[in-house]
Amino acid sequence: MPFKPLVTAGIENVLNAFLYRAPALKAARQRLNGKVLRIVLKEFSTPLVLVFSERQLDVLGEWEGEADCSVITHMSVLPKLRDRQQLTALIRSGELEVEGDIQVVQNFVALSDLAEFDPAELLAPFIGDIAAEGIGKAIHGGTAFLRKSFQRQQRYAAEVMTEEWRMAPGPLEVAWFAEETAAVERAVDALSKRLEKLEGK
Repeated sequence: MPFKPLVTAGIENVLNAFLYRAPALKAARQRLNGKVLRIVLKEFSTPLVLVFSERQLDVLGEWEGEADCSVITHMSVLPKLRDRQQLTALIRSGELEVEGDIQVVQNFVALSDLAEFDPAELLAPFIGDIAAEGIGKAIHGGTAFLRKSFQRQQRYAAEVMTEEWRMAPGPLEVAWFAEETAAVERAVDALSKRLEKLEGK
């Protein structure tokens, strides 16, 4: 399945917010200036292409030029790339294939590692402040149970999105996105309430 413009725009906004907002990350960003990183996720038919410039990162679903570096992996491996110490292990295990200049992916992983991702800030525009704060607490809580609950919600949302995108005609994408966001908000709200009960114990 190809990446939709709505998805690439969303990823681009999130990455720019966290990687290009902080002045302290300027030196780390400079190492990627002018580079092109192609990410091939085995679950999708088209790659994601990250084009780095001095002021922003562009995320494209189509790119005809050459990439400085290509990585091939599964979607489930992406969260592990926030920890630069895992990069070598992922390559050795075959979970991550790298073609071209490995330094590009190393610099991207280092930049992601330095950036302070706040899950609540990331989710708030889509699901509301209260639900986002509940998810933020769950992530920061760090217990195995909370992690598994959140991962189940992520898997469910990913499966629903994949199935719906396969079936929905183009003109209905925006309406579908609004409905799915409301459904995810309800699911997250229910999860937040369960987590609050557990924290109360």
